[in-house]
Amino acid sequence: MIFFPGLAFFTTSIGLAQRLMLDINTLENTLEGNLIDKISRSFSIELPVKDSMDDYLDFIIPLVRPWGEDLYEQEYYLNTRWLEISDEDAFHESILHIFQVEGSYLISIDGNISQRGWSILPKSNTLILQEADQSIQGELYDLAFMNADFFILRKHGNQKRKGNKKYFVMARESLVRGLEWRDVMELMFNRYRNNSQFIVIVAVIIFILAALVVLSFF
Repeated sequence: MIFFPGLAFFTTSIGLAQRLMLDINTLENTLEGNLIDKISRSFSIELPVKDSMDDYLDFIIPLVRPWGEDLYEQEYYLNTRWLEISDEDAFHESILHIFQVEGSYLISIDGNISQRGWSILPKSNTLILQEADQSIQGELYDLAFMNADFFILRKHGNQKRKGNKKYFVMARESLVRGLEWRDVMELMFNRYRNNSQFIVIVAVIIFILAALVVLSFF
């Protein structure tokens, strides 16, 4: 028998190429299945039903926190009409909170205005709310979440043990006027839902482009 080294190399190369193509196809099918699964999940995310607004916020805030702002970014909350949100049955007032420059803080309860003060604890995301007479004891709040639509604070200490609400919730009046508190929670959750869908879509585009680049070599 006559041995042709070139023919053996050619045959081996074809075999390796076929195996490589099979591996690529398997990888593509696996990634495609995972992507399709992620896409379908991202477009069908539902907000679980909770018993209270505190419970909703315990679930939502960790999800939306990556898209939140800091108290030092004052353009997000100064001179905005923040409507207070509560899930208490006896809560019927329309309470507006307006933070102004130089520490002025206005509260409007059904149109009746009182003036107080606010300040930021240095090097922190902690807000101090005080009466107009700053010699009177104030209240210390840590920032839980804030963006252009929501301003949520958490009073320092174990408030639930005292029978108080865990979160002090405000939302931009023009966005939530006339809505029930559960609808406000749904709006806040949409922040996470919409960003998750965007990230998945970008990932799909990147995957398609990468797949086209890889396939262009074959």
